[in-house]
Amino acid sequence: MWLQSIRKGLLIGLQTVWTLGKIIFPVTLVVAFLQHTPILPWVIDLITPLMGLIGLSGDAAIPLVLGNFLNLYAAIGAIFTLDLSVKEVFIIAVMLSFSHNMFIESSVVTRVGVKLWISLVVRIGLAFLSAIVINLVWHGGSQMAQYGLIPTEESTAGLWNIIYHAMEKAVLGIVQLAIIVIPLMVAIQILKDLKWLDILSKWMGPVTRALGMKENTSTTLMAGLLFGLAYGAGVMIQAVKEEGVSKKDATLAVIFLASCHAVVEDTLIFVPLGIPVLPLLLIRLVMAIVITVIVAKVWNRAGIAKRKETTYEF
Repeated sequence: MWLQSIRKGLLIGLQTVWTLGKIIFPVTLVVAFLQHTPILPWVIDLITPLMGLIGLSGDAAIPLVLGNFLNLYAAIGAIFTLDLSVKEVFIIAVMLSFSHNMFIESSVVTRVGVKLWISLVVRIGLAFLSAIVINLVWHGGSQMAQYGLIPTEESTAGLWNIIYHAMEKAVLGIVQLAIIVIPLMVAIQILKDLKWLDILSKWMGPVTRALGMKENTSTTLMAGLLFGLAYGAGVMIQAVKEEGVSKKDATLAVIFLASCHAVVEDTLIFVPLGIPVLPLLLIRLVMAIVITVIVAKVWNRAGIAKRKETTYEF
């Protein structure tokens, strides 16, 4: 039984890596290459005038663009090179916790069948809404941020070196995906065969129901919360195939995970910035719960109204 479960889990894991890798590899390759072109500086110059509206200086555009085009590590590396106040660093951290690695993560969730604009609107909308609220409510944090020590990346020069490093990042992205997804799929398959997932679903039942979803979305939520949106989407793809997760529940799960995912890594990564990370985590979690519950209630009411109209037609 164990060998059969492991074999099936490995097969599912490889299929998932292939499905997501076809998106992640070219996107990572293109974005990594664009990092060494005038395009990113142009985008930064374009959005700099907007920074003042959310309490940030023009330099803050650099980590925001890098975080959304690349990842949180690139953004934090940029933050360490800038003279920013504690409040500015906190606002950037909150925004990037909602909106980062947009090209890959937003593209991946479309494989679940959820429309791209839903993920984009939720993540970008929450990023700017949270920044505006923090800027208006928090009147402290004017002292300059004190950073720890981080390794700096060597600059890349020459076309072939740029292509090489872009390919390297793309390949490492697939390797990292495989390292996480394949063991995860094997573990999930073993838990399925042992019927432990049924127990987990029952434990998570009150949480998923409170968010407006059925119990069979619990595995997806757990994977996304622990491992990230892309990996959560990988589990969700399999759940949609095997467990009959509805389009509504898949959409609600994406909305929740778009707001709050990889809570351990994405929270701890901001610790070296010297900002309070507990409020950062609570903001993400509360916003995720609120927006998911609101969308679920609106969806349910729209469904009830539609059924009434259909009944009246008869």
